[in-house]
Order: sequence, then C-alpha cells, then structure tokens
Amino acid sequence: MLNEIKQDTQTRMAKSVEALKHTLIKVRTGRASTALVEHLKVNYYGSDMPLSQVASVAVSDARSLTITPWEKQMVGAVEKAILASDLGLTPNTAGTTIRLNLPALTEERRRELSKVVHGEGEDSKVAIRNIRRDANQQIKELLKEKLISEDDQRAAEDDIQKLTDKAIKDVDEVVKTKEQELMAV
Repeated sequence: MLNEIKQDTQTRMAKSVEALKHTLIKVRTGRASTALVEHLKVNYYGSDMPLSQVASVAVSDARSLTITPWEKQMVGAVEKAILASDLGLTPNTAGTTIRLNLPALTEERRRELSKVVHGEGEDSKVAIRNIRRDANQQIKELLKEKLISEDDQRAAEDDIQKLTDKAIKDVDEVVKTKEQELMAV
C-alpha cells in the first residue's frame, strides 16, 4: 500500500518536471529550434491543426527556420498563425517557403524571458508540493484506518519528502540550464 503511494508520487513528480521541460522548449532563446513553432495552430480547412501536421519545419542555420507547407494554399494560413502567435516574428515568404529569421535577443528581452522561466519553475514547484500534500494525506488516511503504524507513517512521510526534495532540485536544474541558455550571447 505504501509502496504504491510512493511509486505514484514519484511518477507524478517526474511528470511535473517533464511538463516544465516541455513548456520551456517554447521559450525562445537566441538559437533557432523547430520546437518554437511546432505548437502553433494553423487553420486547415476549418479546423485547427498543429503546424507540424501541415508543413515541414527545418532549422536552416543558427538564427533561421524554414517552413514548407505541404499544400500551396496553406502558405497564407501558416503566415497568419505565425503573425497571430506571441513569438514576435515576421515571416518572409518566397513562393511556397516561409523563412523565419530570429533576431538576437536584447538584454532587456533576455531578462523578461528569464522571469518567465522562473515563473514556470515556481509553478512546477507548487505542483510538486501539491503532489506531496496528496501523498501525505493518503498516508494519514491509512494511519486513521489503522492499516499502518505511526512509525510506518513517519518513515513514509520522510520518503515522500525525499522524493519532493529531489523533484524540486530537478526543477531548479532545468530552470538554471534554460537561464544559462538564455543569457548566452
């Protein structure tokens, strides 16, 4: 019973860290990455589709991306999706190929993005602490139903705290890595 709670807690905390990594991929650094635009939704014959399903996205060099829609008539829809996004990029179209040039980040923009990264990290930590609270609540329920002893409860709560500390350390490392990536000129 306790092992199931610990296993579930560990899995949920790991998912929180993974979700943070996935979210931070979308934060633009000075380097081009296909992950910047893959999440964009493009209007494809009346339904919103992820960009990766209507076009091929490639990194042409360190500061530019090339997007080639599979259908010629999709060029306009892809451009609209890019302009409507919060990326702050202007697409350059040549025939059926759309180029996105990523300007170098200013110091001020780097600081803003750093704050965004920190905010995402804090959100992940809150989620991890909520998972800890849920696990401790489950352990207290087991004690109340006299399925475990008080010593088992203390030991299990200590284990849950160790899992929490590890997950929060992982979040800090992910945030620190992303920050270093942002501040690298």
